[in-house]
Amino acid sequence: MADLQTISRKNELPLKGENTSLFLQIIISIAIFIFAITLSGVLSMNSMISNWNKSILGSITVQIIPIPDSNKEKVQTQLLAYEEKAVEFLKSVNGIIKVTPLNDEQLDNLLRPWLGDDVSISDLPAPRIIDVKLAKDANIDFDQLREDLSQASPQASLDNHKIWLNKLIALTDGLNLIATTILTLVIAITSGAIFYTTQMSMGLHKDIIEILHIIGAKDTYIAQQYAKRMGFLGLIGGIFGLIFAIPAIFFIGNLANSIKGGIISEATLGINDWLYILILPLFSMSISMMTAYYTVKNTLKKML
Repeated sequence: MADLQTISRKNELPLKGENTSLFLQIIISIAIFIFAITLSGVLSMNSMISNWNKSILGSITVQIIPIPDSNKEKVQTQLLAYEEKAVEFLKSVNGIIKVTPLNDEQLDNLLRPWLGDDVSISDLPAPRIIDVKLAKDANIDFDQLREDLSQASPQASLDNHKIWLNKLIALTDGLNLIATTILTLVIAITSGAIFYTTQMSMGLHKDIIEILHIIGAKDTYIAQQYAKRMGFLGLIGGIFGLIFAIPAIFFIGNLANSIKGGIISEATLGINDWLYILILPLFSMSISMMTAYYTVKNTLKKML
């Protein structure tokens, strides 16, 4: 925009010494801190959904549920027999390209994050797990497959990951909506603070502004000076807010990573995500400049 070209090096308005500058910087710092934390949460949830979707796309899981019995050897023998029947049936289904029953070591590694290192699956009535890979163009009726599987292996249970993934996506969409609302409120509050700070400053310097008009200064010139000052405050406030936000993001990330094997541990921030977060000071500078500029332009129309 032509109105936002580089302004004069000389500033007739004494804006640098105003008492409201520190207050505005603190408001912007807090706003960017909240914005960065919320944005990182949104981006992390989106990456979590993407990672889970990629990992389970084209796959289903079959569990062989053990029959309660005090004789562990008998239970294990029955489990293996039912597992063998299930594997044999699944290999005969069109659209299934790979059937992999998990061995004891794989099951142990799978359950260890939930049960701890001191618990062995041999001491528990743990189900047998079969990983099933589907062809990309597979057209499978899962309800019919579940019924046929139960006939081939009565203790077999089919788990279609898309069912709970859709529920997880619905939950994430709801959380994203809440986060978007928070981000919108943060922008509105920041813009409001800049609006009222700018109007207060214009009231304090009303006489100087009138003199500038008398000697030929245009509204655009005065608006540019305010835009430059508020943009600088927005940039500095944004940088300080980001400085405090980054350690908080890493701290929350470390807490998520400590939940090994859980869903939350899949929530990560990529390079592009960090880029969005790191440019927030520039975003706050832009918001500050635009808000101050148009506030001055509209206010001058009413003042003079």
